[in-house]
Amino acid sequence: MNITQCLHTAILITDLTKSEQFYSEVLGLEKIERNLKYPGLWYQVGNYQIHLMVDSKFQTKLSNSEKWGRNPHIAFSVTDLNQAIIRLQSFNYPMQMSESRPALFTRDPDGNIIEINQISRKNAI
Repeated sequence: MNITQCLHTAILITDLTKSEQFYSEVLGLEKIERNLKYPGLWYQVGNYQIHLMVDSKFQTKLSNSEKWGRNPHIAFSVTDLNQAIIRLQSFNYPMQMSESRPALFTRDPDGNIIEINQISRKNAI
């Protein structure tokens, strides 16, 4: 097997309207068309996609409620972390700052953990 790239991440959500507001308006991701019958949304991030899938019974369970980054999460890169902080604050989203690098963790309306990381050559993943 020769895996050549990662294509998408599927994120379970319960409320399509609240999730669309978070991923579209707060994060500013580009929504793309999807031709599936079950409710959800798709977003394009560079060559990668985020697939939001509605599951009305989904409940987020954190294994570490004190350190959000030590839970399953998806990470996005930004050019200016301070702008991301201001944006999240303007929409009243909770944040935890990383103690080890210029990054923060927030939670979407269903409690899924989202990392926002300011990548530089020094702290590239």
